[in-house]
Amino acid sequence: MPDPSPSTLTIDIVSDVVCPWCYVGKRRLEAALRELATREPALQPVVRWQPFQLNPDLPREGIDRRAYLEAKFGGAARATEIYGRVRAAGAAVGIAFAFERIVRQPNTLDAHRLIAWAQAQGAAEAMVERLFRAYFLEGRLVGDREVLAALAGEAGLDAAAARALLAVAEDAEAVAAADRRARERGIDGVPFFIFGERVGVAGAQEPATLLEAIGQARLLT
Repeated sequence: MPDPSPSTLTIDIVSDVVCPWCYVGKRRLEAALRELATREPALQPVVRWQPFQLNPDLPREGIDRRAYLEAKFGGAARATEIYGRVRAAGAAVGIAFAFERIVRQPNTLDAHRLIAWAQAQGAAEAMVERLFRAYFLEGRLVGDREVLAALAGEAGLDAAAARALLAVAEDAEAVAAADRRARERGIDGVPFFIFGERVGVAGAQEPATLLEAIGQARLLT
């Protein structure tokens, strides 16, 4: 018998590059999709990254990380306590979070612009992964346009073209508008997964939960 015709499943991931649970959620989704591929090799997931800024009001240059932690958690000691669970979750999926390397809390609008640009070229996965690694493992300044251009090059994209994109603001409103649409849909935290444009899952859920949601979405199509 001939192989079944391939079918597609859209997966929208509403995320921010400075959200550690979004990085964990990415890894858990990857695990779910590996399992899905063994069960249904003809299914073709189409992942689309959608912007969400956890701190949209930060200045473009960001703020001192210590000041940010003081305002958000009451200080570095409390943040370390809270991040303990995140570190454990990260270790379980192969992420060695290095929060101590982060010196500034950035505004992420430019990072989202870069992701949208990469996505138009079919390279969002590489760009998102490079941004997560740069911020959470290397302490790179992912709000700095020169750093972002360099990261684009490291992700296999044209660094000069990325630099030119970031130097002007033609696409900034479109990215900001996508962020607003997510909030208008009731999304107030990330990661948030939308399967088949029908089934939403909030949080960095385990692969089994994501697979269940995928199954529900497919029943509704």
